[in-house]
Amino acid sequence: MYLEEMGQALTKGQSNEVMDYVSKAIDAGVDVKIILNEGLLHAMSALGERFKKNEVFVPEVLIAARAMNAGLSVLEPFLVGSDVKPTGKVILGTVKGDLHDIGKNLVGMMLKGAGFEVVDLGVNVDSDKFISKAEELGADIICMSALLTTTMNNMKTVIDELEQKGLREKYVVMIGGAPVTSQFASQIGADAFTTDAASCAAKAKELVN
Repeated sequence: MYLEEMGQALTKGQSNEVMDYVSKAIDAGVDVKIILNEGLLHAMSALGERFKKNEVFVPEVLIAARAMNAGLSVLEPFLVGSDVKPTGKVILGTVKGDLHDIGKNLVGMMLKGAGFEVVDLGVNVDSDKFISKAEELGADIICMSALLTTTMNNMKTVIDELEQKGLREKYVVMIGGAPVTSQFASQIGADAFTTDAASCAAKAKELVN
């Protein structure tokens, strides 16, 4: 009930309509887990698949993600009282020295769309902040972005510091960004590299499961 309309509105980026359909579904007694999983997350996941196939592009994904967040804002008070648990917790940021954030923001939205709780540390994030925040919040994944070849090695700095502190085994470390390659990920000891935001969300689910 209302789930199909909710998904269609989300895909079109219609935030007010998504909020309205979420409210109507709640009033109609639809389980909040069904609204979350079969309404909001299902629609965002389907859009992510279309994004991977180049059927939609960054602007469409951004407005859809904004609509999803609007729907979540209505749903969240009801989720708190239910037994819905996030897929996992992700610490996300662009590494020290790098101020690019569009790709990172897209990754964050796709991870939220896959059911993850995402803590975005922003840009120019040093290794201590990645690690201290992951420890403080009990994260499952540390996700790092770099858009400059000159800042890529700061990803290695984070991994090296995890090793030195004896924390490396606690976290899945994922990396991405235009200059990053799977070969580089292997060299620095990262757990995963993906070429786009939708693939990152799918890989993250696979790794935490």
